[in-house]
Amino acid sequence: MNLPLPVPVDRAIRKLGSDLSLARRRRNLSQAMLAERLGTSVMTVRRMEAGHPGTALQYLARALQVFGELDKLNTLLDSAQDTVGLILMDERVPKRVRKPRQGKGVL
Repeated sequence: MNLPLPVPVDRAIRKLGSDLSLARRRRNLSQAMLAERLGTSVMTVRRMEAGHPGTALQYLARALQVFGELDKLNTLLDSAQDTVGLILMDERVPKRVRKPRQGKGVL
């Protein structure tokens, strides 16, 4: 099933591609040089910079490493900063915690 991308997702992917292109050019790297460092083809770099949604995530991660920005990928969805997830977890915390009952045969 191939669903169309929601407009905000498409915009974000295109902006990411544009930002990758700018980062590459600021470092005075050609697409061929970046492709070599990523271990991929020039066409993959072009598609990534154009914001093609089918580009493998590994190439984004490798590009971030080449640009010295891999740490940003690690903080993208940091569970310690996931306020919605933390709120949902806190709603399930019991009001009281009782000592477990000891049944027969349990020491």
